[in-house]
Amino acid sequence: MNAPTILVVDDEPLVRWCISETLHDSGYRVTEAGDAASALRALAAPRSPTDAVLLDLRLPDSDDLGVLSAMHALSPAMPIILMTAHGSDELFDEARERGAFASLHKPFEMDDLSPLVARALAACIT
Repeated sequence: MNAPTILVVDDEPLVRWCISETLHDSGYRVTEAGDAASALRALAAPRSPTDAVLLDLRLPDSDDLGVLSAMHALSPAMPIILMTAHGSDELFDEARERGAFASLHKPFEMDDLSPLVARALAACIT
């Protein structure tokens, strides 16, 4: 069985690298995107299915939950984990309503990522 593929979407290369390395070390395949447009293109590409997404709220071409909604519309069963340093309870509630599996406040502990992704993947299977 192939390892699940996780799309990491963040405009900060160092953050993207840290998350990607953490997930790779946990056995996941990782793809990366630095903006909303390239993330949506990656999700729409049938040659490389994505099993879950870690999505930063603020990107160069998106700073609201529109990209979360678009991702959820493309793949309703795929878990999406929203990441932001600019979150509020209201924002996280709206993200859940739009299909987010979970939301993370930045900065967060890298050790928390793999268990959260595993829970998200397990939830979408059951």
